Amino acid sequence: MASWTLVDGDWGSVANKSGATRLSLSLLLKFFELRARFPDVLEEVPPVAVEYVASPVKVPAADFAKYTLVGRTTEYHRKQIREALGFRPSTVTDEKAPAEWLAAEVCPVELVEDRRCEALPVECRVRARR
Repeated sequence: MASWTLVDGDWGSVANKSGATRLSLSLLLKFFELRARFPDVLEEVPPVAVEYVASPVKVPAADFAKYTLVGRTTEYHRKQIREALGFRPSTVTDEKAPAEWLAAEVCPVELVEDRRCEALPVECRVRARR
């Protein structure tokens, strides 16, 4: 559960929020940190994580069910999270380099599809470190 704990910078992101918004923004932030994407449905966030985060943000866990993952508010929250973590939405141009690498380097030598699927995230982590 430690990965769901709000740390220093996280509190700045949720400080001016209240109620379901405070809890939901906290959960979206931690979900994004863990999975590098936002949940498609509320049920993707583990109930145990909702309970865990609800306590320190002082919002009832049941309030998370009041949040919606569509609309202007959610889009604004996603934008805030991306900015706080130094991300931006990906573009078609962003997909070009990894796709070319995969086609040139992995596909010709790796015939097992599962291994090809595993290769791309590894390469992305290597490139991110550079």
